[in-house]
Amino acid sequence: MVSSSLHQLEVPTPAYICPYDQACSYLEEAAKELKLDQGILEVLSHPRKVVTVSIPVKRDNGQVQVLAGHRVQHCDILGPYKGGIRYHPAVTLREVSALAMLMTWKCALLGIPYGGAKGGIAIDPKLYSVDELERITRRYTSELIKDIGPAVDIPAPDMGTSAREMAWMMDTYSVNVGHAVPGVVTGKPISIGGSRGREMATGRGVMFIVREALIDKGQSLVGTRIAIQGFGNVGSAAALLLHQAGAKVIAVSTGSGGIFCEDGLDIPALKAYAAQNRKGVVGFGQTTPISNAELLTLPCDVLIPAALENQITEDNVNQVQASIIAEAANGPVTLVANQLLESRGVTVLPDILANAGGVVVSYLEWVQGLSYVFWDEERVNKELEQLMVQAYRQVIQKSLDRQIPLRLAAYTLGVGRVAKALSDRGLYP
Repeated sequence: MVSSSLHQLEVPTPAYICPYDQACSYLEEAAKELKLDQGILEVLSHPRKVVTVSIPVKRDNGQVQVLAGHRVQHCDILGPYKGGIRYHPAVTLREVSALAMLMTWKCALLGIPYGGAKGGIAIDPKLYSVDELERITRRYTSELIKDIGPAVDIPAPDMGTSAREMAWMMDTYSVNVGHAVPGVVTGKPISIGGSRGREMATGRGVMFIVREALIDKGQSLVGTRIAIQGFGNVGSAAALLLHQAGAKVIAVSTGSGGIFCEDGLDIPALKAYAAQNRKGVVGFGQTTPISNAELLTLPCDVLIPAALENQITEDNVNQVQASIIAEAANGPVTLVANQLLESRGVTVLPDILANAGGVVVSYLEWVQGLSYVFWDEERVNKELEQLMVQAYRQVIQKSLDRQIPLRLAAYTLGVGRVAKALSDRGLYP
């Protein structure tokens, strides 16, 4: 296993599959395939900077609570750091570190001039008022003010955050520097420099990658049976776009449970229902209630895990019946499960490719913000499709050329590009 000081930060329980260890395993596999110099591997296995800040916040009841906020900056060899900010009770420094590393390879794979970063606060945003969340976000931003910026590190929304939090971050940063800086974050509201198409970007990217994988199998989206675990921003966007393309979305789920319909769900109506229903999708129409675990094992053509990591493991992999799995979430398939799926001929579309649509349009938003020239949604979607399809084709070609699985091919491309840039730039001093 790659050595890193982060391995001493927290000790997971034996049953827990540590995302940081898994990320390091993927790096090691790619390094072995590329025959990387040990010194370069050592540099790439460690984050450049790990920042943890205290966030004192006054609750609405007058009590003061001190939270811990993290920001991990993995690598800036190709350009400024880029990555989301998540508010979720399960946020840990090891998880954030893993996601920062994966973002580095994702940006390199897509040909985007960014390095990887990630940030987060271990809170359940549902337990805080809007005013409290604003105070938390603004204080967190203030504590990171020297570590972010349009040429340094550009945060974006992630699990538990949205355009609202990005607006607060942009305003806080702008007030501190004395002028509006739209390029400091992405995923902002359009009114303050956000990009059209950003909200649906990750789901749209998933749709493009699934479409291309089906084409390679001589199939199309029309009539394809799809199950989606997770009906948040990514899962619901992918479901809607796949539905509009003629696919039959037979099951979706949220943390409260899922629903199944043999004839396919009415996704536009389901989105409207879920927006008004505190229990998510449960109880919609003439559907059969199912659990998240049951959804993963449904007979379907395409399975899209769009929720949390470690959903398909060696414990349930033998019950998975889909022929294509598109990782819309980060790390939903464990390393061992991935190997077992590949041995059965299941196509696993890796997360650093399948869910890259968000960072692609974040990059396009950043470009628009720096130039103060903004595009219509048609152009944004066209640029997104071009970059996603190009990356998919490169991964397929690398897989064929080297006779390696798609995940290893994707990591080989991403890690290889960063390693080449590091070698060309050299070490300072």
